[in-house]
Amino acid sequence: MKSSLHDAPPPYSTIVFDCDSTLATIEGIEELVPEFSPELEALTSAAMNGEVPLEAVYGKRLELVRPTRQAVLDVGARYVETALKNGRALVSALRALDKRVLIVSGGVLPAVAILGEHLGVPAIDTHAVDLHFDADGHYSGFESTSPLARAGGKLELLESLDRAGGLVLIGDGATDLEAAGACARFIAFGGVVRRESVFQAATVGVTEPDLAALLPLLLSPSEIDRLASLPAHANLVDAAGPWL
Repeated sequence: MKSSLHDAPPPYSTIVFDCDSTLATIEGIEELVPEFSPELEALTSAAMNGEVPLEAVYGKRLELVRPTRQAVLDVGARYVETALKNGRALVSALRALDKRVLIVSGGVLPAVAILGEHLGVPAIDTHAVDLHFDADGHYSGFESTSPLARAGGKLELLESLDRAGGLVLIGDGATDLEAAGACARFIAFGGVVRRESVFQAATVGVTEPDLAALLPLLLSPSEIDRLASLPAHANLVDAAGPWL
């Protein structure tokens, strides 16, 4: 079936990444308390596949887990450990070309921010759902007003961004697909989990577990040539060779 999504070729001014199963191989919420993993996985899959709205499972998952502050910070470390190949190099290259790079995720902010710092994404450009803890570091709630904790919220957030020059979103789930209408290009990412409903709706997609594969979908040929001429980024262009 031919996609009905608008798709404009590069260049773009703003590059937006989802986090879970896109920048890292894990789903952070499932890492918080492994003994709850099967139930959490079922809830997460239902939301990511578009079977239920995100708000129907978001608070329920956190109430199941009730994570401590330390557990959330540990998930941030797991994000870094499971970060996909060439992520830091790609972010560095995009910023060298004066692109604005953001992470927009339905994950929990304290953990996602750790991955963002590792990748070189400024804290102001890392968007996720914040959590509340008491004085002893025990869970006391989440940022229920965040648009990223409900269906359609990612679209609203992207629409609020300055998109002069075009915005591209890379993501794997139903909430990413919902936000595609705000983008010059939506790239379905299946390098970790390939969700058929997302790929069927998308115009372009990547199934490699290597973020260098995104280079020809994010940059124009002249931008790639410019990167290749910069010693700090030539290795990334070489790594992207199989997809150029």
